[in-house]
Amino acid sequence: MTRLKRDDDLQRHDGPDHSSPYPVSRLAAPIDLVDTAREIQAAGQAVGNRTNAKLSVIVKQIRALQEEARAVLEADRRDMDLHRARCNFQRRPGVIYHLYRREDGELYFSMLAPEEWRDGPPHAFQGSYRLEADLSWTPVEELGEPDEIRETVRQLMADHPNR
Repeated sequence: MTRLKRDDDLQRHDGPDHSSPYPVSRLAAPIDLVDTAREIQAAGQAVGNRTNAKLSVIVKQIRALQEEARAVLEADRRDMDLHRARCNFQRRPGVIYHLYRREDGELYFSMLAPEEWRDGPPHAFQGSYRLEADLSWTPVEELGEPDEIRETVRQLMADHPNR
């Protein structure tokens, strides 16, 4: 480790020449203040670039989380609207229901799909949904995705040692 001695308020290096914080020989390369300033500037740019890159990643993550939050809120609004739809039978998780809209705007569920009506559906078809065990609704178009996720979760739980 480099040690410095104090002689008359001057610091002097007392150790091997290769560990000296300053040139100890007239043959050593001179330390130029401009070179030192360039090194500091380059380091500042490197630190700034790294900081900008990290902040860019954080901004992208924030935007992704905002989009996810919007999707969750939209799904919640849709689910609540579907729960308010008129239904003349008991809803059961795992069953697909078909949503229709009367001329007065009232939404109602039917067990009959549009193609199952003899002369076509009596009202405007709005979509088909499956009621999930957590009482959320999954549009029929998206049924494959939650099933795959549920199957993956089931496999993870089956592999869990405490189960």
